[in-house]
Amino acid sequence: MSDVNKEYHPIADHGVIGDLNTVALVGLKGTIDFMCFPHFDSPTIFAALLDKDKGGSFSILPTCNGMKNKQLYLPDTNVLLTRFLSDKGIGEITDFMPVEEQKQGNMLIRRVSCVHGDLTFEMKCSPRFNYARSSHTVIRNNDNEVLFKCEGPEGIQVRFKSMVPILVKDGDATATFCLKTGEKVDFLMDLETCDTPSATDLEAFVTERLFDTINYWKNWVDQSTYQGRWMDIVNRSALVLKLMTSHDYGSMVAAPTFGLPEQIGGVRNWDYRYTWIRDASFTVYSLLRLGYKKEAKDFVSWVDRQCDDVGSAGHLRLMYTLSGKVELTEVVLDSLEGYKGSSPVRIGNAAYDQVQLDIYGELLDSVYLYDKYGEPISFEFWDDLRQQVEWVCDNWQREDQGIWEVRGGKKHFLYSRMMCWVAIDRAMKIADNHSYPLPARWREERDKIFFSIHQDFWNKDLQCFVQYKGAETVDAATLLMPLIRFIGPKDPRWLSTLKRIEERLVSDALVFRYRTEEAFDGLQGGEGTFSMCTFWYVECLAKSGQVDKARLYFEKMLGYSNHLGLYAEMLGLNGDQLGNFPQAFTHLGLISAALSINDILEGKENKKQI
Repeated sequence: MSDVNKEYHPIADHGVIGDLNTVALVGLKGTIDFMCFPHFDSPTIFAALLDKDKGGSFSILPTCNGMKNKQLYLPDTNVLLTRFLSDKGIGEITDFMPVEEQKQGNMLIRRVSCVHGDLTFEMKCSPRFNYARSSHTVIRNNDNEVLFKCEGPEGIQVRFKSMVPILVKDGDATATFCLKTGEKVDFLMDLETCDTPSATDLEAFVTERLFDTINYWKNWVDQSTYQGRWMDIVNRSALVLKLMTSHDYGSMVAAPTFGLPEQIGGVRNWDYRYTWIRDASFTVYSLLRLGYKKEAKDFVSWVDRQCDDVGSAGHLRLMYTLSGKVELTEVVLDSLEGYKGSSPVRIGNAAYDQVQLDIYGELLDSVYLYDKYGEPISFEFWDDLRQQVEWVCDNWQREDQGIWEVRGGKKHFLYSRMMCWVAIDRAMKIADNHSYPLPARWREERDKIFFSIHQDFWNKDLQCFVQYKGAETVDAATLLMPLIRFIGPKDPRWLSTLKRIEERLVSDALVFRYRTEEAFDGLQGGEGTFSMCTFWYVECLAKSGQVDKARLYFEKMLGYSNHLGLYAEMLGLNGDQLGNFPQAFTHLGLISAALSINDILEGKENKKQI
């Protein structure tokens, strides 16, 4: 590993902006060092977060020394402010992307302002196309506009406009400019095909788009039905989830990044820019609980319309591209050294063709919730799903790779077995709601699974449910047992299991998903605590009657977010954010835990709800 640790910005030192096509990560010091463009799963044009020298970035920095930096979102929006504070003045960058839903996508806007004082800024836009694998040329249209033309196979052309004159050097666009109190300069980057004004007319255009974008996000947050505790934090998580939703398809990425390590210098560096049936289903659940029925409808429609395999029994894949295709061949990128030298950097995901039985339960659970609390599903869609349930009835006894997508071989995992029970159970509920024919074998197979879990996965010596058949280890995924209503949250078997999980996997309020030293996952190296599992844990505590402890641990966990309330996948031993960022799984867990704890504190836990 190269000695570059101090030269990479911490993963947590970033905010995220987006247009419902893609996102950009904006560093606390004003540098955009990650962006796939124009879509979530497009190649990068900025990837300095994965290679500080070759990845590419877009920096705007004051020239004076001793600057302090602050970063915040405008309330209830995804418009990001980065401030530079010094004795010489205050500078500010307003970063945003007009949203595709308003027919204004595929552009990145950066407005640089001088709040007071006299400040000099240096701007450098250094795109590196196709994961830094393709060269590019720069075509100057005029003093204030250039065109970056990728010479690689994708042939993308990105236009860059500036209110100040641009210099071109070594394929980069640069500018140095001075601002006095109240002055501002705008920069716009977009696809060549976008209809945007010339650089000389940018100011009015940017101002209009800024207000459009602010109002869009505020209006979206206003649709939330949640009025309980921790509302600002819940709304921020909902805004993050919305940012990871594709306007074109209704599908949701698990995270908008790839290659960020679960351990510095380790090999667990995956590509999460795809739609996991599992992740998206949990996301639909959280959004439904907040009252966002449109997002739930769009995702269920995507499943119905785009997933080629959904009508073919037994061929539901655990992940898809945003458009619903299976084109996820895993490739190692030699062009990027990895965050702080953590290699390999992968695109694609070899887990796409794994057998993971749990996805049937997560899919049917999300459809059940949407059918009940959103809109009734069509008979044709039900008929496709019915075939999947029949397949589950025939195959729930199989081994698989499980929720954590292990690469060390198949096993009879408890979580997979449990979610097969969920698949049949929720299908039965959908059939009852519509008075559809209900095959007698569904109840028989569901009950067989129920007894199998209690007999084959209960360890009498340990007095807990174990990770897989014959194991003596526990798994944080087991925390979902009461949350998906397989077992009562105060059942003696569950309370004993919860106690064992606390002994083996919990460190204060932080939860490991499993112990890698007991691992069967086929990978070297360790990992941090899994932030979503912490939120599962506190929700289980609350439902088990330990609401004071749950609230304490929940609020302690809130302190592990970054300065903007964002979470990656994991936390390292030193509390650093690790893994892909921001992570949908973590934020949806936060929402679910917050709402559950709030319901209990308000005395609503026994009332009918999602």
